[in-house]
Amino acid sequence: MCCVLITNEPICMIVVRKSMNFVNKLEMSGLMKKMVIIICFFLFSRNLFAPVSGGLVVEVAEPVNPFKELIYAIGMVETKLDTLAYNPEEDAVGYFQIRPIRLRDYNARTGNRFKLKEMYEYEKAEKVFLYYASQIGPYNNEKIAKNWNGSGKKTRIYWNKVKKLL
Repeated sequence: MCCVLITNEPICMIVVRKSMNFVNKLEMSGLMKKMVIIICFFLFSRNLFAPVSGGLVVEVAEPVNPFKELIYAIGMVETKLDTLAYNPEEDAVGYFQIRPIRLRDYNARTGNRFKLKEMYEYEKAEKVFLYYASQIGPYNNEKIAKNWNGSGKKTRIYWNKVKKLL
């Protein structure tokens, strides 16, 4: 009865109207007419869905981390990537060798209350490093590295070590 609607060709309203006229011409009860109409619309809507093509492919983009290489290079120069490193001369701790004075400055500027022993936790130490690196900008590795090291003549030597690892 509604087999006209099951085709691969586009379905127009004309086909639906013809089906409705066909249903109205038949002498049926109201309930039967409603059932036929519902079935026709079901078959009509069946052709509206897009064909299955193997599924939807969504690629997740890798987040941009402009400091990734610099973090690695500084970690190698400072501690050879050791998150548990400790320098008793400077009381510097962790992967980035964060000193108490830098941590006090960071806490004062950001309102955080990190303790020096927390700088053994890479994620927290990285937050401190990224705060200072972000103040300079993501693509000025030399200035970031020299600033991280401190000041004076040794910053040039430090930068040369970092630069070799970039």
